[in-house]
Amino acid sequence: MDQRCCGLSDWGVDEVLFEALIHDLEAVVDAAGLDCFALVGHSQGGTIAMEYAVRHPERVSHLVLLGAFARGALRRNTSARAVEEQEALLKLVEVGWGRNDDSYRQLFSGQFLPGGSIEQIQSFSELQRLSASAENAVRIMRAWQSIDISDSAQRVQCPTLIMHARNDRRIPFEEARRLAASIPGARLVPLESENHILLEREPAFAQFFEEMRAFVGAGERATIRTALPSLTARETAVLDRIAEGLDNAQIAAHLTLSEKTVRNYVTQIFDKLGVENRSQTIVLARKNGYGSR
Repeated sequence: MDQRCCGLSDWGVDEVLFEALIHDLEAVVDAAGLDCFALVGHSQGGTIAMEYAVRHPERVSHLVLLGAFARGALRRNTSARAVEEQEALLKLVEVGWGRNDDSYRQLFSGQFLPGGSIEQIQSFSELQRLSASAENAVRIMRAWQSIDISDSAQRVQCPTLIMHARNDRRIPFEEARRLAASIPGARLVPLESENHILLEREPAFAQFFEEMRAFVGAGERATIRTALPSLTARETAVLDRIAEGLDNAQIAAHLTLSEKTVRNYVTQIFDKLGVENRSQTIVLARKNGYGSR
């Protein structure tokens, strides 16, 4: 709940659009000093995680998505009736979100936790009220209604695991199917649940963590490599592709760069590693664990 305008983050900010949220994640990663890591995105956080992985392929080793989507509600359904329904929901938030009477928020709690107990649903409703003002809740929801990163999803390069409740009330399971078809090599694992937020007592909760540990753990064992501190993050990403045997044009396509920029990076890598040609670079890189993606 602590994205900008929520929870313990600053509430009084001007910008709540998608680009700002990407910059927030970039700032957190930089501040934490992370080099290469697995990234988990739940719900709308999955959208942010996918976009980050596309922009920073050298940093994201694995991507795990739960209840995620590429298209907001008004991109999934553009009919006049759908627009009318979304506006009605926003009006409901505007007039009832901050009230002590939680009947207004129960609609959203029911979508997130349809299998929850009365106590869990009431607790979640109270968390909503405390985590955002009505004004900010409307701003955030309106921004997410029209999001669409379908093109970006097709450019995700890291190993990706998608898990989604088969009867999710908040985000249709069909959105998970679309993501799995869009992200190269992605694996989709259906979870037998109707809850957007998994509950600890249901089998899907344990399955999610088992699948994630197996996916990330196996990848970590397979991709251990020696850091080359003389290289920048972008040079490291280029080196990884060189070690895979890609030529400059292929590297440019993978990293969304121009061929000229890639050539410049290759020259810098040769200088820093003290090698004379591509073959020597591949041998050195693979010896240090690169090219195993």
